[in-house]
Amino acid sequence: MSLNKAITMRKLLSIAALFLLSLPTSAQQVKVGVEVLRDSNFGVLDGKRVGLITNPTGVDSQLRSTVDILHEAPNIELVALYGPEHGVRGDIHAGDKVDADKDAKTGVTIFSLYGATRKPTKEMLEGVDVLVYDIQDNGCRSYTFISTMGLAMEAAGEAGIPFVVLDRPNPLGGNRIEGNLVEPDFVSFVSQYPIPYIYGLTCGELANYLNRQEFISHPCDLTVVKLEGWKRDMIYEDTGLPWVAPSPHVPHASSALFYPISGILGELGIISIGVGYTMPFELFGAEWLDAEKLADDLNSKEIPGVVFRPIHYRPFYSVGKGKTLQGVQVHLLDPRHAPLSPIQFIVMEEIYKQAPEHPIFSEKTEHRYGMFDKVTGSNQIRERFSKNYRWEDIKEYWEKDVPAFREAASEYFLY
Repeated sequence: MSLNKAITMRKLLSIAALFLLSLPTSAQQVKVGVEVLRDSNFGVLDGKRVGLITNPTGVDSQLRSTVDILHEAPNIELVALYGPEHGVRGDIHAGDKVDADKDAKTGVTIFSLYGATRKPTKEMLEGVDVLVYDIQDNGCRSYTFISTMGLAMEAAGEAGIPFVVLDRPNPLGGNRIEGNLVEPDFVSFVSQYPIPYIYGLTCGELANYLNRQEFISHPCDLTVVKLEGWKRDMIYEDTGLPWVAPSPHVPHASSALFYPISGILGELGIISIGVGYTMPFELFGAEWLDAEKLADDLNSKEIPGVVFRPIHYRPFYSVGKGKTLQGVQVHLLDPRHAPLSPIQFIVMEEIYKQAPEHPIFSEKTEHRYGMFDKVTGSNQIRERFSKNYRWEDIKEYWEKDVPAFREAASEYFLY
């Protein structure tokens, strides 16, 4: 073989190797609970009348709805659907009440769990032999689907109905735990149970934890249909699964990582966090900020796995609607090792240093303190931080419950 041909061959082999490395290691690395259930010929549901709690995220790897999969299963009868926030088919805006209806495709009655009640009533469970839960969560306590799950488990326990969780990956992975536990005076639908803000469990593991730790007033007969192929160090992009938006402002799998980066601050409605623009939860902006200085100051902190880029933008709606804002975009270069929830407090600290004449906690935001405290699970975060606007003043409090929770929760790891 001539030298030129050998060089050409090496180049072709190098290109081929790069191409092969760019391919996923398998067509699908992780199999979700509904697929494992289907592979077992729906064994745990065989012969039963099924009530299904789900939303558009309840799909298999080919994006086929769990509603349709169970409706067409020959050995079970799908008799009821239950819609959480945003509804079964995802056609309800955040915070809007969901009404009872019939599913247009299957004709199955839909009961609302985000309207007059957030917990299935006796009447809603009539004729149901087993309740099934299949919703993709985002791994953050303030996302209301896990509250829906827990209340439905309680209703199942009261009614003596078995409860089945079709498990799904935690998109933040199974190792990350951040935030203090919810304190009794701050229990709400956005902080329903005494768990950290980021809790590091799949919904099936969390269901086991809540049920067996007796955080459910009437524990239920619980079965978790486990994932296949999921490992604790996986974030969602590692799973090989498609992402279906669980809510309008979490359009991509990466959005789940950004949600806890800015969502707490977003509750105050004074700093734009990108909701109302094309990058929800990825930005921090205001008219009165200096983007370049803020980026430089934040990057000097050398937060692991995070880089801040100056950005100028104009939101379509929400905070800063129609105004030209400037601030920073958060880039996660190493999402497995980057802290998430602390970022917003570090940003708030630097914003205050730059513009103390625009305090984030003031008369302008006082009406939102209640919601801020509910999301953080305590009033201590706000009260301690607002004195001097320093992350160090709340760091210990924010992290105080993590070791004990990690030890307690590890008993319920399924993977």
